Amino acid sequence: MVSASAPGKIILFGEHAVVYGRPGIAVPVSQVRATARVEATPPGSGLTLLALDLERSVHLRAATMTDPLAAIAFLTLAHLEADEPDALLTVTSTIPIAGGLGSGAAVSTAVARGLAAFLGCDLAPAEVSRLVYEVEKLHHGTPSGIDNTVVAYEQPVYFVRDRRMETFTPGAPFRFLIADSGLPSATGAVVAAVRAAWQAEPARYERLFDQVGALTDAARQALEAGDVRSLGPLMDRNQALLEEMGVSAPLLDRLVAAAREAGALGAKLSGAGRGGNVIALVEEATAAAVEAGLADAGARRVISTTVG
Repeated sequence: MVSASAPGKIILFGEHAVVYGRPGIAVPVSQVRATARVEATPPGSGLTLLALDLERSVHLRAATMTDPLAAIAFLTLAHLEADEPDALLTVTSTIPIAGGLGSGAAVSTAVARGLAAFLGCDLAPAEVSRLVYEVEKLHHGTPSGIDNTVVAYEQPVYFVRDRRMETFTPGAPFRFLIADSGLPSATGAVVAAVRAAWQAEPARYERLFDQVGALTDAARQALEAGDVRSLGPLMDRNQALLEEMGVSAPLLDRLVAAAREAGALGAKLSGAGRGGNVIALVEEATAAAVEAGLADAGARRVISTTVG
């Protein structure tokens, strides 16, 4: 038996502004992972993919490219120029589904790596990213390429939509707490609402997007320099701009305030907003107090992750 895994991801800076050509930063969340385990089955049985968390079983011979689980297997085998093996591939994941943490990309990455390892091959991150991007089209229609890049390389990514996609290395460890609000975040609806507001007040929203872009560039500099103290205020300012865009929510505001009051260096929502997650930058001395404050303020779950 062989196994392979892949991390989740979270947007750190640049939400919504990235849609309008400004930069964004996403980082891996290695403390939650998707794992694929592959073991041999009797000759002639073919490949079966079992997703335990989804209670799904896919027999590759009876599947099509419209199924994401089958698609990544088809794409990986084609890339490796390999025949379908006789094997059972079981996928499990600790990444919340539809929570903005890159669950789909992580599952695809784990499957590609696990299948390749079972066949005695090693896929480079760039190869994995390209394969997973094709499956992301099934999940998102026109994906940005962020999720597959962050998850495949397991490094922070600085991106400008359709122009730049660069991995980089932080100069020191940064610890974040990710608080699940328990509120669903309807990404499409929130993005559409921001677009409508931008169309109604283009000059105002372009100024907001410019400010977010400037903060994102400053955040990359702070991350690469290992300047933990400078990053927190940048997160706080990004949150204020997201509130001006109208994409926060009372519970998110409560979680952000609770994190800051408990000692976080900075806090903001992550993703589309109006639900989803809040992220807080913490130090070792304050992490426990901030986690307790987030729980008391209504967080359904808090994940701790270190980047760098």
